[in-house]
This record gives sequence, C-alpha cells and structure tokens, in this order.
Amino acid sequence: MTLPETRTIQGGVSIRGVVGTLPHDRSHLLIGSDNSEIPTDLFRESIMRWLNALLSDDQASDIGHGEMVGSKVFAKGGGLVCGKIPICILIEDFFPSCSIDWFVDEGARVSVGDVVLSLRGPSTSVLSCERVLLNILGRMSGIATLTSEWVREAGGVGIACTRKTSWGLLDKWAVHVGGGLTHRLSRSDALMIKENDLKVNSSDIGSGHPISSAISSVDMDANATFTVIEVQDSSQAIVAAREWSEIQKSRNGTEPIVILLDNMGPSACSSTDEELKSLGLRDWCILEGSGGIKREDLGSWASDGGVDLISSSEVNMNSGILDYSMLMGGS
Repeated sequence: MTLPETRTIQGGVSIRGVVGTLPHDRSHLLIGSDNSEIPTDLFRESIMRWLNALLSDDQASDIGHGEMVGSKVFAKGGGLVCGKIPICILIEDFFPSCSIDWFVDEGARVSVGDVVLSLRGPSTSVLSCERVLLNILGRMSGIATLTSEWVREAGGVGIACTRKTSWGLLDKWAVHVGGGLTHRLSRSDALMIKENDLKVNSSDIGSGHPISSAISSVDMDANATFTVIEVQDSSQAIVAAREWSEIQKSRNGTEPIVILLDNMGPSACSSTDEELKSLGLRDWCILEGSGGIKREDLGSWASDGGVDLISSSEVNMNSGILDYSMLMGGS
C-alpha cells in the first residue's frame, strides 16, 4: 500500500499513514488548493470575528493622526512564522492608513533578530494595532513551531489537533502551517460518534450492539469520506471495523472509517492494530490514538503504536508563544 504524502504550506512533505490520504487534513476548507494564502469565506469570516473581538478588547482603531513612521517586527526567538493571513486582513480592513511588507513567507523558519515584517503609517495607528498584531503573530507562530516539533518527533505518525481550541480556526491554521492535521473544523464538518452518543442511543436499540447500530444508521452518501467512531478497547474497534466493512462491501464503497482509540496507550493500540490485521479488517479503518498523549511518549507511538495518527490538544493549547517585538523608526 502506498504511503500518502501531505504537503504543508512550507512545501515540505510529511508521511501521514498507511491508509490512503487521511481525511483529517481540512486545510482545503481554509485556503484555496493552490496555497495562494487567500482565505476561503469560512476562514475569512472566522478571522473577522476574532479581529473584531481582539480590537474591541484592546480599544484599538485606525486613528490616522501623527507623523508617518516606519516600524519593523523582529523575532526574539527561533521558530516558524505563522499569522500572515489574519495580519494582512487586520491591516487592510481595520488599519487602511497603514501599509505592510513581509520579509518572510508563512511557515518560514526564523532565528533571533530576524526581521519578519515592516509596517508604515501614522504613528497613532501603528501604535494602536501593535499589540493585536504581535499577539496574533506570537500565538500562531508558537502553535506552528510546537506542532512542527511534534511532527518531527512522531516519525511517520500523523499529528492532529482536536476541537479543543482557544482561537478556533486560527489555531487550526497554525497547526497546518506546522505540518500537522487540522482534524474537524467544526462539529458539523464530519460525523463523529462519541461514547456519549453511544450511551444515549443504546436505550433505543434493544439487544443490538450500540456500535453496530450507530454505524448502520450512518448516511453513507453524506459521511463515508470522513466518519469517526470513538472506542474504548480492541473488541469495540473490531465491531466497528467489521460493521463498516460489511456496509461498504454492500455498496461497493472503499472509504475507511476512522476508529478513535480513546485513552488506550501505544501498547493496547498496537495490539488492536494486529488483531484487525489478523481478521482482514485493517484496510477498512484508519486508527487514531487519542487521549492523554504527551510529547515524551511520541517515540513510543512512533515505534509501537500501530496507529496512523494521534490527536492531541497539546499542540495548540500548551504551545506558548514565539516572542516578537516591534521597533519604531523614522518615516
């Protein structure tokens, strides 16, 4: 089976897994397929909501007074630059009296002292947008940088974030820039059957297995390309894979189901992988390890996990920032 390649915005190549192209990469819903850095309507609307909130909290606006000044933003640490798309919208839509020039591309690696961008405009406007600009750049660069480190340390296992985010799609984009997978962008982006869904539905199915019942009720025409089901052990994973495979065979479908192995750890996930292989079911599923995953365990996941990817909120919720400073100069 051919290993899929997923291209990051930097143009690098990451090997993601062994079951086709993983559906967890939703970056095509954020920008065009040509990586033009032009946001889709979905992404732009999200950016506008965040910018309005950040500017309102900071009471920042394009005052337009004062002498014309130039300023430069430089890195105070090493890492990946991220945030170009929302920052360009910040200047174009909210500070039109200012102009911005970038010296690096989105996803570029910078070192201490590297100049990232320059901003020119009325002094009051430049000062007014400074903090919001630096906050966006620092947070998104921090996420992209940490994600890239996880991707490197995980070897061939894909790294995805979750829907636990602070800044919504901005966090998701930063994970993508770092070489990770966005996973679902919203609850409606893909069908996910969680443990609570199974418990709620179990009272309605009589003596049938809740996992089999849940999968048999999936609208395959709408959801076959990306359905996730959460399981707690290998027996549940086998039930899910077998039910899915039977449905797919009956409709001549080929798409695998994502089986999320919740809080099982590398060893149990590896055993599940082997059991599915022995039953001829492994090609019908993508295995996603999730729950309590820590950076120090990435080596074990890479060597022993048997999964195609792992998902964790650590890459965006525990990243810290990449620090930047803005220095004012003359006109």
